[in-house]
Amino acid sequence: MNKQLVGVLGASGYAGRELCALINRHPGLKLAFATANDQKGTTIMAGGREVSFIGTDEAPLGDVALVFSALPHGTSGAWAERAVEAGARAVDLSADLRPGNGREGIPYGLTELMRGVVQGAELVSNPGCYPTAILLALAPLFAQGLVAPDAQIVVNAASGVTGAGNSPKRELLFGEVAEDYRAYGVGNTHRHLAEMRALALAMGSGNDLLFTPHLLPVARGILASITVTLAAPLPDPLALWRAAYGSEPFIEIASGPPSLREVSHRNVVRLWATEMAGTQRPTLMIFSAIDNLVKGAAGQAVQNANLMLGLEETMGLPT
Repeated sequence: MNKQLVGVLGASGYAGRELCALINRHPGLKLAFATANDQKGTTIMAGGREVSFIGTDEAPLGDVALVFSALPHGTSGAWAERAVEAGARAVDLSADLRPGNGREGIPYGLTELMRGVVQGAELVSNPGCYPTAILLALAPLFAQGLVAPDAQIVVNAASGVTGAGNSPKRELLFGEVAEDYRAYGVGNTHRHLAEMRALALAMGSGNDLLFTPHLLPVARGILASITVTLAAPLPDPLALWRAAYGSEPFIEIASGPPSLREVSHRNVVRLWATEMAGTQRPTLMIFSAIDNLVKGAAGQAVQNANLMLGLEETMGLPT
């Protein structure tokens, strides 16, 4: 088949490199350019092919069908909009254009829930990694009004160090991360909360979200543990998720608590839920596992791009 040309802005970061690798293995896409100002002129291997970085200002935005913008927060969204002005479609991987961040009305690419607005869109904001894991886990409960109105939704989620980007930081050195486990963004202050609150509200939930992220001494992966008080008991909790996602190619209902090994390098979400024993009110614990660089970033971006460009949604994505 004829491949459609795409470009990647900010290709030297973890998500950008993952994008280049996915595109280079994709049967319907061809990488036309990859930018990295601080590594201009550098060549890397991605997806079994060499990729040479150019400066962002040199990118021929109007010569491609779609641009992925994986530039830093505060910069990326403007470049995605510039790509649209040049005649390309664009997927922005930053927080700049997501709901809850001051730019409402732009299609939000949580693909399984927003497929209708993503198909054929000119510009899509790609969800954050934590919101992807957490919102897909909670959406079936919100849709059925099953969360107790006065309940607080408590989320503890742990991520591999690639989720913090590849800018040099002392706290991310091997000697600081190895054999350790710690919380960050404490006090309900993480930037992804605005996005999650906005989407939860749009899905009919005004419940408080209490979110605490943790740093795992592994390269990739997110495991979220979510505690929810229900309005009424659920005799068969997993039946709700099976009914909601049974036909989804990238959502798996596990037979027990999922692990990071089960999702590594795959564009999937693995979910499992169980009733909590010894509680005064019906309470569920939901587990959600993703690869933060694939389903949580680059893979979901390609999934959205496939829909935007009229390709099969699953094309070129590892399952």
